[in-house]
Amino acid sequence: MRSIEICAGAGGQALGLEQAGFKHAVLVEIDKPACATLKKNRPLWNVIEGDVKDFSAKKYRNIDLLAGGVPCPPFSVAGKQLGHEDERDLFPEALRLVRECDPKAVMLENVRGLFDPKFEEYRNSIKGQLEEMGYVCFWKLVQANHYGLPQQRPRTILVALKEAYAPYFTWPIGVVAPPPTVGDVLYNEMASNGWEGAKEWAEKANDIAPTIVGGSKKHGGADLGPTRSKQAWEKLGVDGKGLADEAPTKGFAGNPRLTVKMAGIVQGFPSDWEFVGKKTPAYRQVGNAFPPPVAKAIGQAIKKAIATAQNKMVEEKAL
Repeated sequence: MRSIEICAGAGGQALGLEQAGFKHAVLVEIDKPACATLKKNRPLWNVIEGDVKDFSAKKYRNIDLLAGGVPCPPFSVAGKQLGHEDERDLFPEALRLVRECDPKAVMLENVRGLFDPKFEEYRNSIKGQLEEMGYVCFWKLVQANHYGLPQQRPRTILVALKEAYAPYFTWPIGVVAPPPTVGDVLYNEMASNGWEGAKEWAEKANDIAPTIVGGSKKHGGADLGPTRSKQAWEKLGVDGKGLADEAPTKGFAGNPRLTVKMAGIVQGFPSDWEFVGKKTPAYRQVGNAFPPPVAKAIGQAIKKAIATAQNKMVEEKAL
């Protein structure tokens, strides 16, 4: 099945959908370092560097899926929550593209703040426009730790499917087992430069992490977020006041800092995924990313719904 990916960032959602079995016809991203990351890790992907407002999806008519993580600042509690009045709100552009390419399914993710009561009218407006185009909408708040990740990261997910496919869609259940801890997933990286304290550190880092943040260009640099987040990281034995260039070496004492690669692993990226750019823009890509394992699970559910409906159509036609 083929897909369009808008606001692709460093490829978290795109990677997850690839793992779910989708082939990307095109990926659109405005950030230059993020585009470099996409091209570095997937040289064969068709990446367009530019504003999604300038992108037309008309030539991709009847594609299987249009997906993306539209910018979250308009709805984030860390911002002013201006919603549709924020110039960064790209839901209107996403809806324009849906009209242009008429996909079988749509998948859009955003921050938990979109579910705040103040945005109910806006959510209903989005839902209403999609229903007018023949879609059935499904909204859900998902937690990354329910999909095997060592962090909370709540996200609102909108899945919309054409009426023929919607009856066969069900949200993935997630992982039944407890999620791995920060120590579980980062031990190998922490020990990679010979740090003798890595095992003891991993035993202390025996819980999931707070949400990886740091995506804003206006606030902060390469650190692990506001005071509350830093305090939560400190309980896990991590110095959240900045990022390290490399893993701790022999003789290191104190709480280590994460590298960009480690932050990416906590976010669900494979350890060989390279984030291009200097530390701050590279970490910003991680902070903005949608965890690949979550995208994979939801992508598989969408793919199953479409495939089941298509099989039913074939069977009915044969009869």
